Amino acid sequence: MLIHPILEKLTAMRLKGMARALTEQLQQPDIDALGFEERLGLLVDVEMTERENSRLKTRLRKAKLKQSGCMEDIDYRRSRGLDRSVMLSLASCDWIRAHNNTIIVGPTGTGKTYLSCALAHKACLNGFSACYVRLSRLLQELSVAKGDGRYAKLMNSLAKTNVLILDDWGLCGLNDGQRRDLLEVLDDRHEKQSTIVTSQLPINMWHEAIGDNTLADAILDRLIHNAYRLELKGESMRKLKASKAKQEKKGNG
Repeated sequence: MLIHPILEKLTAMRLKGMARALTEQLQQPDIDALGFEERLGLLVDVEMTERENSRLKTRLRKAKLKQSGCMEDIDYRRSRGLDRSVMLSLASCDWIRAHNNTIIVGPTGTGKTYLSCALAHKACLNGFSACYVRLSRLLQELSVAKGDGRYAKLMNSLAKTNVLILDDWGLCGLNDGQRRDLLEVLDDRHEKQSTIVTSQLPINMWHEAIGDNTLADAILDRLIHNAYRLELKGESMRKLKASKAKQEKKGNG
């Protein structure tokens, strides 16, 4: 049997994993010891794995995560109020399936962004779509999108994203248009998708930070009441790591 036409047809049908696996099989001297069904099953397994890996790469690329966070690499050694049992529960992604939210607050440098990216990375591993964005940048982009005709498309994309990270919530004041845009984003996602919010501000200060009582009530109602809350504390991990590196350098010198 001529193998090259078969490989070409597999490639033409975008079965590249199967084509590669078939080539590898033909290079194994004892492959004939396996029956047809076994060999076919191995080819199908490789193709499926390759497709799953490809979809994962696409999800991670579209997520644009700021940090390469991973649930398995979370540091629980430092005392910052991080409950391992809660993180293990979030790692199951059941909160995403239930369309709940997660709020992470704490001082600068305590790992809020890393944790949010680790949760989003886990979501991608489990087949969910994700997107990272700083809140101030998103609001600017929405404002620009209104002028160039992309607003409806951008809002639709945000509404369809399974896990949306809004980083650095409350750092800047909001004008009326930004408050309304934020309400639209959260209303589209309420009880349909999941949102992760990180902020240096305690939650009890969010209402004042939003700046309009009526809109603040509506925004927070769609965000807080079905949310897991992670309240971090302690010193900046960046400062601690920098201090440790400096001491090690000094000791080596």
